[in-house]
Amino acid sequence: MQKFAWITDSTCGLSEEFIKEHDIYVLPLSVIINGVSYKEDIEISKEQVYEKLQEHGEGATTSQPAFGEFIDLYEELKEKYDYGIAIHASKALTGTYESSIIASEQTGFPVEVIDSKIGAYALGKMIKNGIELEEQGKTYEEIVAKLRTYPDQAEMFLLPSSFEQMKRSGRVSTSQAVFASLLNINLILGFNDGAVVVKEKVRTKKRAERRFFQIISDAVEKYQLNEICVMHAGVIDRAHKWKEEIEDMHEQLKVKIETLVPVAGVHAGHGTMSVAWLKTK
Repeated sequence: MQKFAWITDSTCGLSEEFIKEHDIYVLPLSVIINGVSYKEDIEISKEQVYEKLQEHGEGATTSQPAFGEFIDLYEELKEKYDYGIAIHASKALTGTYESSIIASEQTGFPVEVIDSKIGAYALGKMIKNGIELEEQGKTYEEIVAKLRTYPDQAEMFLLPSSFEQMKRSGRVSTSQAVFASLLNINLILGFNDGAVVVKEKVRTKKRAERRFFQIISDAVEKYQLNEICVMHAGVIDRAHKWKEEIEDMHEQLKVKIETLVPVAGVHAGHGTMSVAWLKTK
């Protein structure tokens, strides 16, 4: 029986327990705060990232894994596995996907590399679903074919807290940030073919939250969702409040809470809220 490895990066949002239980190989991205670089989930926890962002958020940024780390990992894996399946954060936002492909070619370790076109909960859910298929006895080819349908079934929205930080990180232009601040505009961000885009502009934070809940309600009804995830950038109390409100509106819906992966939170700022789901199981 052929063996294959599961590979991803630290934008997957999976718990340490799940990663260990299923022998998932995770390449860490780095966050750079106040001039110091930390490997995500190895040298710093998600919670610690947001604690530091409160003090030193200005100019914080991120970087992808070093290419040599992919080479080392794939050289190691080809001694133990026949194939690999790698699912990475959107290639529109990071070069991790491309590095994975090139490392596979250079090491001679055959890896099916999939662009999730997203990150965080939805990326992790793709991996969980793939592992379920493996446990059901599906073949490598069947699993890969199914996984490749998931990226276009994923949705994620963000309500960023810091226009200044998004301007510094290049996620919005200076003119957009100034305009939004002057007019008290809140941007609702989403993904379009892997790229982060402005979905809506809403006056006042309260209205933006209401609009967020409407987006969720529309998706629950349209796609018959049974699970979504609320993610927070260091404001877990607010996440629990959102969870309660959403569950009050949709009794059948399971609402998970996760800490937003730092590579997203670093650019959007401490206090950012996000929701995500996968339309299909």
